[in-house]
Formats: sequence, structure tokens, C-alpha cells
Amino acid sequence: MGLDITICTDNNDEIFSGDYHDPKFDYFNKHSLSRTFCNLMCRPNVISGDTELEQIGKITSVDISPIVAMETYGSDIGEELQFFLETAESEEERQKIVDQANQNKENLKGNIDKVSLTINSLIDKLATINNLPELLDDHGEDTLDNKNYFADFNVDKGQGYIGNNFGQDLRNFRHFLEYAKSKGSKTTYFNYG
Repeated sequence: MGLDITICTDNNDEIFSGDYHDPKFDYFNKHSLSRTFCNLMCRPNVISGDTELEQIGKITSVDISPIVAMETYGSDIGEELQFFLETAESEEERQKIVDQANQNKENLKGNIDKVSLTINSLIDKLATINNLPELLDDHGEDTLDNKNYFADFNVDKGQGYIGNNFGQDLRNFRHFLEYAKSKGSKTTYFNYG
């Protein structure tokens, strides 16, 4: 068992209801991000130096900050916020934590078009790079299996979750955002669990 990443929206109840879980539409396989993508997003906690995602941003000249910012939205709910509030040493510190969480959420409001543009730009630019794994430095911590995960960008290797490569994860990300926008979503963020 491991940590998973889910793309969420400001209208999750509408997105994940009704036909969403009907196997005939296969949304799970079309929209899911792999555990390797989750680990990619967690790389700042594993290595020192530019993460693979930061390196990809530089290689493609795409600003990846809209994707990275998606991690901050959920920090005002659930166990994470509870942990920070419990470890705060004063009421003033607790209030700062709540204020920062609210600010994070406000900063992401209406970000879905910006995230979509970022994902589409990455897909367009990476589709022309044949040697991406060789261009990336894992800093001696190849927990992503870079040789496989970043190879064959234009080929879907997995089952929508298990075995996805980076190209498939980005295409699944794009498909989810298109679906969410068609349902009226304006804001998107990551949830870990």
C-alpha cells in the first residue's frame, strides 16, 4: 500500500457522482494518475536540487508552478491541518496556520485554465523529445525508475493507473481537466491519501 494522488475540483460532488463510476465510461482509467506521479510530486522531500519536474520545466521552457501550486489547496482541511494546529505552540501561531491555509485556497481559485494550459504545453513539447530519461538527473535517488517512467512519452504503457508512464499521466491529467471543465469546474487541486 502506498500514497496516492487524486485531482480534485471545486465541485467534486458533481464531478464524482452519477455516471462517473460507471465502468462503461472507464473514467477511472482515463483520469487517474499513477503512484509514480504521486512520488514525482513528492520529490522535493526526497532529493536536494532540482526535481525531475523542475528539470522538465526548464527543458521545455514551461512554467510548472501552476501544477506545483495545486498541492497547497488541501492544506486547510483534514488531518494535515489538524496536525499543524495541534503542533502549534500558541493561539497566534494557530491563527497564522489557518490564515495561510485560507490564503492558499484563495490563491488557487479559478486556476483550471492555467493548469490546463500548463499540461497542454508540457504534452506538446515533450512529445518531440525522444531521450527525456537521459536528460534528467535523479541525484542518485532513482525512486521513480526514470529510465522507464519518462521513456516512450507518446505511448500509453499502463492501465490508467498501474504502470503509467509520464506521458500517459499527463494525458490522463488533461482528460480529467477537460471533463471537469465540461462540468463547470473552475478550480483544481491535488489530494493525497
